[in-house]
Amino acid sequence: MQAVKKMYVLKLYVAGNTPNSIRALKTLNNILEEEFQGVYALKVIDVLKNPQLAEEDKILATPTLSKVLPPPVRKIIGDLSDRERVLIGLDLLYEELREDRISPEE
Repeated sequence: MQAVKKMYVLKLYVAGNTPNSIRALKTLNNILEEEFQGVYALKVIDVLKNPQLAEEDKILATPTLSKVLPPPVRKIIGDLSDRERVLIGLDLLYEELREDRISPEE
């Protein structure tokens, strides 16, 4: 029996089409397609067009990735080029590490 996978709800805050924003979106899309196939919803918010959304969510820098669900809410600031940091921020890497430690001999 396969466990039900979590649904990840993410928001990526960018400021227009800057190189960092483009890199963050490209990197995030690669990670999501490889690691979160079919279990995520991503909303990209341009703070130049929707500054009120950034203000409501207390976004101070871009690009910022916000994991809304599952709790707790987490934010990662930067171009997301550090894949391991992104996975840890999304709580995926820690789960994999916990699963790897459980061996059939235990």
